[in-house]
Amino acid sequence: MPFAVHEDHVLVPHRERGVHTVYFDDAYVWSFSTPRDGVLRPTGWKVPWPDPLVPRLNGVTVVSIDRGRERRFEQEVRFGDSTDRLRLVDRFGNPVAIDRVGHVARVFSATDPQARHQVIEGTRQALADLRNDGYDAHLSYGCLLGAVRDGRMIGHDTDADIAYVSRYTHPAQVISESYAMERSLRRRGWQVVRMSNADLKLMYPLPDGRRVHIDVFGAFHVGKTFYQLGGRSGTLPRSALTPAGTVSLEGVELPAPADPRAVLEFLYGPSWRVPDPAFQNVDPPGGLRRIQGWMRGVRDDVIPWNEYVKRHRSTLPRKPSTFARWVAGRLDPGAPVVDLGCGNGRDTLLFQRQGRAPVALDASSQALQITRRRLARAGVEHPDVRTLSLYDRRSVLVTGAELARTEVPVNLYARHLVGCLDPEGQDLLWLLCSMALRRGGSLFLEFSAGGRRPRPEPAHLLTRVRVEAVVAGITARGGLIDEVVVEPGEDYLDQPDPRVARIVAHWAPPTTDVPREDR
Repeated sequence: MPFAVHEDHVLVPHRERGVHTVYFDDAYVWSFSTPRDGVLRPTGWKVPWPDPLVPRLNGVTVVSIDRGRERRFEQEVRFGDSTDRLRLVDRFGNPVAIDRVGHVARVFSATDPQARHQVIEGTRQALADLRNDGYDAHLSYGCLLGAVRDGRMIGHDTDADIAYVSRYTHPAQVISESYAMERSLRRRGWQVVRMSNADLKLMYPLPDGRRVHIDVFGAFHVGKTFYQLGGRSGTLPRSALTPAGTVSLEGVELPAPADPRAVLEFLYGPSWRVPDPAFQNVDPPGGLRRIQGWMRGVRDDVIPWNEYVKRHRSTLPRKPSTFARWVAGRLDPGAPVVDLGCGNGRDTLLFQRQGRAPVALDASSQALQITRRRLARAGVEHPDVRTLSLYDRRSVLVTGAELARTEVPVNLYARHLVGCLDPEGQDLLWLLCSMALRRGGSLFLEFSAGGRRPRPEPAHLLTRVRVEAVVAGITARGGLIDEVVVEPGEDYLDQPDPRVARIVAHWAPPTTDVPREDR
């Protein structure tokens, strides 16, 4: 069977094993590998379009597919109902593509030289600030690879990568060092997003309106094993990393590892010299388990939610949800509410107008920004809007302790938050509830129930959750179920949903009657 392009997938002949690159009207869009990303069918390799790309596929474009430097397919294709040219651009009109981790981003091949120079200048500034503060920082990952292999940025890359070699060899000390680094960067004026206990993301504004991400990865030895955030682990001597040398990236000299080629082989394998836009490393499972155990708190949910909120901020529902009104009718006048996963703040605003002094929590900086503005426009002078990552135990424990010490016990409200979380994130949610509600108050949940289709919208960010699993998770953390209702309702976007669950629960205060022999 020949190549074929469909609304939801690309069909690649059986013989076409390996990396393929997709272009729309000669602009880079996406790279995939047939054995890894495709499913073998009698008609060939069926490779689905990346989820974040699907909503943008509406219009006419020339689709080209290359394998290596050879063009294997080229044909004008119409997606959806539109007869306009399909344009993949951000809100500033800049071309975007799918990056190596599956997000929509502006790749360097679509970035003009002046903007690339600004990215390099931001990277230089970040490296200088880190090194001046005593951190042994250097270029890493794609930036280092591009500099050593070609002397320039990799065309399909989207951000800048820095690593620093920790002076410590105990994970707890590495974590403490990373938080000290975050504080020093904030003092220098950087906007910092913590991705894990040893992994930061710096936001650097560019003149064209976008913000480039500069990732700062912790790197450290424990025993004879070297670990670098991003999931890498194995054997690499400290002498390959430090003292730092230099490397030229598009004419700018920047700090680099002592032996860049040894580091690149560690990061990408022995074939690092061969360009592979679809590269995905297979990290050692044992190392991944250790990194997750030590540094848990990876915020893989933040970027897709930021992208979604930013792209749809003008079309997201603005009126209070029916669930918020349902909950408000069950609370005493003035009872405080914490809006977990506040989104654009539409329900937070309802609770504010009812005099409930709400606290708004979310992992998405875009959502928090919109919520702050909404509350400020309503006349709230100091809105209580905070970051909460339910994949970061430290964030959960700090927030749980703060909520447990409020003057009046709070009520926790979470509309369609459960469907955003994997089982580990859900368990940390129940841990937060068990801390915040021991003195009183209730938990109010709404979510799309069951495991069958249709998936709730937005389908690439939400999933259905079994009611039994939620009840089991709550009770395992000491919660008591007061009410369970499953009936037709509304999804996250207020569209009809055939199965929506509402759960009300509370936590009993801990007993103080300790048996004498245990005192």
